[in-house]
Amino acid sequence: MQNTFRRLVSGGITAMAVTLLCAAPIVAQQPAPDNSKTNARDAKAAKKTADDQSNASSDVEITQKIRKAVVDDANLSTYAHNVKIVTSKGKVTLRGPVRSDEEKNAVVAKAREVAGAENVVNQITIAPKSGDKASSKKGS
Repeated sequence: MQNTFRRLVSGGITAMAVTLLCAAPIVAQQPAPDNSKTNARDAKAAKKTADDQSNASSDVEITQKIRKAVVDDANLSTYAHNVKIVTSKGKVTLRGPVRSDEEKNAVVAKAREVAGAENVVNQITIAPKSGDKASSKKGS
């Protein structure tokens, strides 16, 4: 009786394992994104990256205030919410794509309100619309 029970349990487990293996979805490996253009662009000394963010408390505070103002604006797209904000020695650099001139102006205005107009460098670009092959417009 015990042998029969063991065979049934063992056979049931084997059948379940085979069923699960056969039913498992085949996951295609996605190619790694090609960031070559972005990396080449960021290698230029004039382009600020996150590594350029100062750890001085005043610079961190400026960046935090601008980021909060941008993220709290529900009218802005995810693109605008993710604009790079880099502050060093009181100078703020804004970089990255947004969806429109209106969004670009809104982000720049928020940064100027916190840091002062003379302390904001606008390198924001307008992202091309889906399917649009045109290159993005340069920030001012």
